[in-house]
Amino acid sequence: MAVGARSGHDGPEDRADGARGENVTEENTSGDGTSSSGDRPDGTDGTDENGARPRKQRSFWKELPLLIGIALILALLIKTFLVQAFSIPSESMMNTLKKGDRVLVDKLTPWFGSEPERGEVVVFHDPGGWLETAETPKPNAVQKFLSFIGLMPSAEEKDLIKRVIAVGGDTVSCKEGGKVVLNGKELDESAYLYPGSVPCQDSFGPIKVPQDRIWVMGDNRQNSLDSRFHQELPGGGTIANDQVVGRAVVVAWPVTRWATLPVPDVFDQPGLNPAAAPPAAAAPATAAVGFAAALPLVLRRRKKRAARHTAE
Repeated sequence: MAVGARSGHDGPEDRADGARGENVTEENTSGDGTSSSGDRPDGTDGTDENGARPRKQRSFWKELPLLIGIALILALLIKTFLVQAFSIPSESMMNTLKKGDRVLVDKLTPWFGSEPERGEVVVFHDPGGWLETAETPKPNAVQKFLSFIGLMPSAEEKDLIKRVIAVGGDTVSCKEGGKVVLNGKELDESAYLYPGSVPCQDSFGPIKVPQDRIWVMGDNRQNSLDSRFHQELPGGGTIANDQVVGRAVVVAWPVTRWATLPVPDVFDQPGLNPAAAPPAAAAPATAAVGFAAALPLVLRRRKKRAARHTAE
């Protein structure tokens, strides 16, 4: 039959709508090319070995606020416990530090009991009366926020930066036109003093620095209102160790000024430490030990004498 010839079969022709063939091979597909049973075109159902479907990856824009929050928290922790940036507001530390330089201050080591040492450049809070006439800039809200988290140097806080010359127990002095004398040793400060600057234009001292305090001076001695000019204040111009924020360790900005801030070799010269006084109890203790050692000998001699007199 002609119809049978068209269908390719010798038997009767299937129904015109092909329903009979579809009953055998039917797969109702959805519009996205996947089967209604959940199978994918590649023959898988989208699950892993354990039968669990993989989570859909979050978009970058949904994760961005979380990343920013973590970064801000880390920045705040670093500023509080590790390092903080400070801006140099004056010329008192030239040429070591120039106005506008940004320095990084180590705030970690003081947490472990480290105290300021001679020759270090330190940042410290105004102990009172040092910056009475100094004007502090008025930052905007963005600058305040960046300063709070440590991404920008502090502008409102009244902090100073100087070099430690003497620590608790030291004696420091200087004669007009001469060199600074520390514990009887003259300091050769040519390595860090501003060119043309003299160690002191006016005499001061000798001053005995109290324990747990420091005596500080700027490297630009003719343009630095340091310990020399605040001797009428409580502490006699010295700074309490707990007022020290930390040690400036590196000039971070501008990049052309990048440099570390090591302790000058002059502060490592031998004999700079003050002579230690002998302990007050050392002499009595020594006498007591000597008396205890001599007592048996004295008693023995007296016993021999007594026996000799008895024999006579």
